[in-house]
Amino acid sequence: MQHRHLIGHMAWSDILVRYKQTYLGLGWAIVQPLMSIIIFTLVFDRLARLPTVGEAPYPLVVFAGLLPWHFFAQSLTSVSNSLIATRELITGVQFPRLVLPLKSLAVAAHNLMISFVILLIGLAAYGYLPDWHFIFFPFFILFAGLTALALGLWIAVLNVRYRDFQYLVPYFLQLGMYISPVGFATSIVPMKWRFLYSLNPLVNIIDGSRWSLFRGAGSVHLEATLVSFTMVVVLLWGGLWFFKRAEGTLADHI
Repeated sequence: MQHRHLIGHMAWSDILVRYKQTYLGLGWAIVQPLMSIIIFTLVFDRLARLPTVGEAPYPLVVFAGLLPWHFFAQSLTSVSNSLIATRELITGVQFPRLVLPLKSLAVAAHNLMISFVILLIGLAAYGYLPDWHFIFFPFFILFAGLTALALGLWIAVLNVRYRDFQYLVPYFLQLGMYISPVGFATSIVPMKWRFLYSLNPLVNIIDGSRWSLFRGAGSVHLEATLVSFTMVVVLLWGGLWFFKRAEGTLADHI
């Protein structure tokens, strides 16, 4: 990509500023998912007694669901706010505005890599290292990133004109976490509703991540995965068109 060096520089600067005056620094990228694992384990495993995926320990099942979910949620939030968070830059400097949402996606990918290392340590500690299915894991992470970018591009432009969207996104994500199988296995959903439920891209992303990490345990609804992936690609194409069309007038509205 022509502007990859600019994206990398801006992403690294954003990471340094974000953690500069915090006590834990980059440790927050570890603490946040670990706290979520504890909460989900207490609620869904200890209290609700929901089924796990194959023979995998429940904390690992939760972590494997939280990993793509946090990547998606952080990416969507950052991409959605990428324009209004840099209004001075947009009004003062000429550069391709698409760099800003891509930079936000790169920052979220950095946090993802830190969490992924912790997940690998957890898998090794439980003696549950993945097998050849692991080769499909990058696809589901890419799927999560494309989904966040596809939605985020639309919201980023609308956010410039209607600031209500910056308040709606957190509610959308909160709802999405509970209707997506982050803390439970998709097997609890009745079979007659499984295809409809799996049209939610995050369902396929989370199920696919677990399937690739836990030696083929769980299930991947191939037809629903292909349909939802196609939907995301179409939405992304439309988002890029919408973003490019609005790019010239962003400085006037922001």
